Amino acid sequence: MAELLTDDDVRRVLSDLPGWSRDGDAITRTVTCASFLAGIDLVRRVADAAESADHHPDIDIRWTAITFRLSTHSAGGITDKDVTLARTIDSLIS
Repeated sequence: MAELLTDDDVRRVLSDLPGWSRDGDAITRTVTCASFLAGIDLVRRVADAAESADHHPDIDIRWTAITFRLSTHSAGGITDKDVTLARTIDSLIS
């Protein structure tokens, strides 16, 4: 099982993840896409990466605003798996 990050670890990691913030036992980021279809394409690419990593985010789609919420449910909070997927999502956004 993945090990939970400490509060200090989460603060340190978030300083290196612009656009991400802590929301309880998760980290979140909302991005605005150029169009609804561009957002859906981003979600599809993130879904492919998440499936490969066997670590799946909660995704909220609101027209062009896409929110990603990462938490390792089996560990009960934020782990390195979430940080790794956040970095992957960032690379897919840019």
